[in-house]
This record gives sequence, C-alpha cells and structure tokens, in this order.
Amino acid sequence: MKQTVLVLLTTIAISVLPAAGAKSLQVKDLPAAVQKTVQETLKGAEIKNISKEVEKGVTQYEVETMLNGKHRDFNVDAKGTLVVVEEEVDIASIPAAAKVAIEKKAAGGKIGMVETVAKGDGVTLYEASYTSKAGKKGAVLVKADGTETKD
Repeated sequence: MKQTVLVLLTTIAISVLPAAGAKSLQVKDLPAAVQKTVQETLKGAEIKNISKEVEKGVTQYEVETMLNGKHRDFNVDAKGTLVVVEEEVDIASIPAAAKVAIEKKAAGGKIGMVETVAKGDGVTLYEASYTSKAGKKGAVLVKADGTETKD
C-alpha cells in the first residue's frame, strides 16, 4: 500500500513540476508590436506554444508552431523585430554540402529533425539533431557550404 501511494505521489509530482516552472503565453499577452509580428509571421500555422525568454538581458518571445505537419518556430524581440525563423525541412532539400556535413557528423547514426535557421542577417543555416551508432544524441549547425558553426 505504501509503495502504491509513493508511486502515485511521484507520478503526480513529475507531471506537475514542469508546468509549474514554465508559463505558456497567449498572443493577447504579448506587447502590441510583438503581436503584430506574430500575426504577420504565422502564415496559416497553428500556435503550439508561446514562451518568454530573457538571455543576457534581452527579452525574446519564442513562438512554436506547426504548418502543414512540420515544425516552424520563430523568435520575436520585445520591439516586434523578427529575430530568427526555424523551419523543419527534408534533408534532401538542403544544399548538398550541408547535407554531407550533417551526415558526417551523425557518423552513420540516425538523423532526426532537420531545420533551416534563417536569421535577420539574410544567412540561412541548417540544423539537425542526430543519434550516433553508439546511441549518443547530438545536434549540429552548419552553413550552406558545410562549415560547422555555433551561431
């Protein structure tokens, strides 16, 4: 009996704790300039989650969406400027050099989601998650020419 109660309490605690730390926002909760950019950027996508992030004193709103069955996420700063758009794509659709670099990094393992990462500077990067043959999970970000980058 004690074991059953302990398992039940642990299960409840685990399911409630993640929600306690993160507050999901609605479009109406965002500053007006951010709302405008979000509406313009949605392009028919369904909003899955909106969160507020503060890194190095800079506030951004991350909007997680689904469009035609694929992930499409974007960040908007507090002034309403679109900072980055990450869009799920098929690996076959990215430049050959980027594809080769991602496959090399995965070292024969399984490649997960592949995304284009478009920042305001006009440069598109390619990000992929992978699991190596040894079972190690990782992610890699590359330029169109296949050069690995951090940002």
